[in-house]
Amino acid sequence: MRPDAGSGSGWALGLRGSRSGSMRGRLLRAWREGAAARGLAELGVPRGKPPWRVLFFGTDDFAAESLRALEAAREPREEPLIDRLEVVTLPSPLPRGLPVKNCTKQFQLPTHEWPDTGPNGQFDVGVVASFGRLLSEDLILQFPYGVLNVHPSYLPRWRGPAPIVHAVLHGDTVTGVTIMQIKPKRFDVGPIIKQEKFAVPSQCTAKELEAILSKLGANMLISVLKNLPESLKNKREQPNEGVTFDQLLNEHGIVPGSVLYHKSSQTLVVRCKEGWVGVKTVILKKKLTAADFYNGYLHPWFQQNSKTLYRDCRFHTLKLTTVKKTERKGNGGAQYKTKCMKFVKQDGCK
Repeated sequence: MRPDAGSGSGWALGLRGSRSGSMRGRLLRAWREGAAARGLAELGVPRGKPPWRVLFFGTDDFAAESLRALEAAREPREEPLIDRLEVVTLPSPLPRGLPVKNCTKQFQLPTHEWPDTGPNGQFDVGVVASFGRLLSEDLILQFPYGVLNVHPSYLPRWRGPAPIVHAVLHGDTVTGVTIMQIKPKRFDVGPIIKQEKFAVPSQCTAKELEAILSKLGANMLISVLKNLPESLKNKREQPNEGVTFDQLLNEHGIVPGSVLYHKSSQTLVVRCKEGWVGVKTVILKKKLTAADFYNGYLHPWFQQNSKTLYRDCRFHTLKLTTVKKTERKGNGGAQYKTKCMKFVKQDGCK
């Protein structure tokens, strides 16, 4: 006997009701679990699984990429990764502010200015990226899962605050990103949680490499947070072989155009408005290597008075009108000036 229209409609409605009931049940369970987790959080009890409460420490463009990834992980979903996100950054004299501070305004995140780090014992894990400050042992111990560091090098090579710059200065063909756990009192010596290598493209600048590694580091950070307890169980100590340390270029009192000599890479480094530019060769009457230029023009000044270097030895951007080629004498000088102008523009000195 064929069922009538009424019985068929009832069966369909029953099926839809069953499906919607199942969905409501899953959402209700997720809400209850979230409420329970929030209740434990208020009691200061660490969570055993996501969503995590994260306190982020960072300043620059590299750090901002990881912060954007953490913010994206807060979006509502059936299994959220981040429940609470607050930020610690540094004060900046720049009118436009630090990239991380600008991100916090965009995302309307609670922000603390170092050394203020917000409420104690309210977070599961800390995350550091390009922060440049040592965290005390007392601060680290406030996080049940410790503090993770997104470091743009394949540790133990280039421990320190400027690994990308030094990878480029030394002509490294391979670098990487390391997610490590921070230890107090020393930079970049903690155990490795996750690590990936990256082949440096030919003619890659430090700014271009920073953009690439920042995205890689952000993706690695999210991967670690998805399986945080398991990731921490599998961490390993850094090897003793292959350790190198970068030295931060001291910017105190240095104005755009100032030039320093980086001895280990035999490179002149010129301070520009947007950062540093490396120079291997200088044309001054004749072609000079960076070492020759240093020995002939910088070294005596540096021995007598290091402040003289910053005040009196600068590179300047040339603003020249176009000079037409001619057969007259002096054409070589015009060509030389044109080449110099192109050289300065290509290296980005402003």
